[in-house]
Amino acid sequence: MSRILITGSADGLGKMAAQLLVAEGHEVVLHARNERRAEEAMAAVPGAAGAVTGDLSVIAETVDVARQVNALDDLDAVIHNAAVGYRERLIRTPDGLPHLFAVNSLAPYILTCLIRKPLRLVYISSGLHTQGDASLEDLVWRDRVWNGFAAYSDSKLHDVILAFAVAARWQDVLSNAMEPGWVATRMGGPGAPDSLEEAPRTQAWLAVSNDPAAMVSGEYFYHMKQRRPLADARKAEIQDRFLEECRRISGIALPE
Repeated sequence: MSRILITGSADGLGKMAAQLLVAEGHEVVLHARNERRAEEAMAAVPGAAGAVTGDLSVIAETVDVARQVNALDDLDAVIHNAAVGYRERLIRTPDGLPHLFAVNSLAPYILTCLIRKPLRLVYISSGLHTQGDASLEDLVWRDRVWNGFAAYSDSKLHDVILAFAVAARWQDVLSNAMEPGWVATRMGGPGAPDSLEEAPRTQAWLAVSNDPAAMVSGEYFYHMKQRRPLADARKAEIQDRFLEECRRISGIALPE
């Protein structure tokens, strides 16, 4: 049995992955942005071990989520699932950051830095990461004209960069990224063509499976098979720059 935290597990693919893992006998800790959503998550995933709460768009609340998690028993895996979609307009958080960047890009970084190292890390990306801007210029959209689609694509590239950067630095952790496909969740919309049933399986598999195909690090997956990511995500100089930008913005450094 493994113990897994899934961020953003009050609905969508996070909830579905939690349901799969609980059904397999694993101990799952849910996450929601507030107490009401946490109660809804616990009701939707009977058998979950508990829930932590915090708005991942706010740096202080993200730090507190890590504190809550560290007060629990050690984790075997963290699935960084929480995200907002490309339809979002430019909303500035209390920290002055675009809401989309704060949730999709910075929060996984902060949680990775502050949660005691699990054995496995899974970062949910998207096929749109290949359209992301690997220059990492103007991450917080101060100079660029806002484009939700571009911001979302950038953030999903950031998740792949982060997964690969952690894999390169933490040899004792299996760190991978994956895409669930374009599926008919609230984020994906009703016309999405990929299989909703298959969408949560890869993240659950990477979190707990002893299949040799899942016991790797620094790879990118789609439907439980490796897929080639954007080549720039593997470049050490891009990984270094992303980690440094996140450190500068958040004031939190990734432990070496």
